Amino acid sequence: MRTLRSSSAFDLFDRIEQQLTQQLQTAERVPAAEVHESADAYQVILELPGVAKDAIEVKATDRTLVISAERRRPDQADSASEGEAQPNLLVSEFRYGTWSRSFRFPQAIEREQLVASYRDGLLSVRAPKANTVTSVTVKVEG
Repeated sequence: MRTLRSSSAFDLFDRIEQQLTQQLQTAERVPAAEVHESADAYQVILELPGVAKDAIEVKATDRTLVISAERRRPDQADSASEGEAQPNLLVSEFRYGTWSRSFRFPQAIEREQLVASYRDGLLSVRAPKANTVTSVTVKVEG
């Protein structure tokens, strides 16, 4: 004989909360971005609060911009004076670690003319559009 287990609406809420918490803890978080296009360039702006300028890397191919960064955990030894006890961390919702995002543009970009600036937690990358169009003429044999 089977025993039926009764459950309440609160049990359902508990299960949903557990599932959401697990998903939030394992979800990959990437910074918010805006991509703008003008007649002569693309501009990508990313929110990078708490990221050191030297931890940001910008690379480009013919039509793709790849931005990588690392948000490092602050060194706790630097946060307290010598001889003082370190405070115990009770709650942390900060995300640390590395991530990478790529942006593919419909038109080729001038890789050598990329300009990147970082101020107040915002990274701005300007990628001028390539003006040269390469065409090849093929002689038909036969």
